Amino acid sequence: MDEEREIAELTRLVREFSTERDWEQFHDPKSLVLAVMGEVGELAELFQWVPADAAAQRFTADPQRQARAGEEMADVLIYLLRLADVLGVDLGETTRAKLALNHRRFVADQVRGVAPDKR
Repeated sequence: MDEEREIAELTRLVREFSTERDWEQFHDPKSLVLAVMGEVGELAELFQWVPADAAAQRFTADPQRQARAGEEMADVLIYLLRLADVLGVDLGETTRAKLALNHRRFVADQVRGVAPDKR
């Protein structure tokens, strides 16, 4: 399955999950943004106090930590997909457009090895 169809399929599954539970009434944009933020916070908590230079190794070497991080990332994605669905945003199309913009903003030969700044 290509990425566009996979995003659409995941969106459909998340929408069905919400509909089956009559949760659309709770899925206004503000509440969904707050839910995304809460899940990002839970993901961040897993990395709290882990030295930056050891974070990747610590999670890839420990299947339980890696699974836990994956669960939190999935929660973030679920709420993000739901938010995009509620707002009518095509995440595949929007992401491609944003990447195209970033290719123009951050030309590889000009920024290689340099952290991007806010412009």
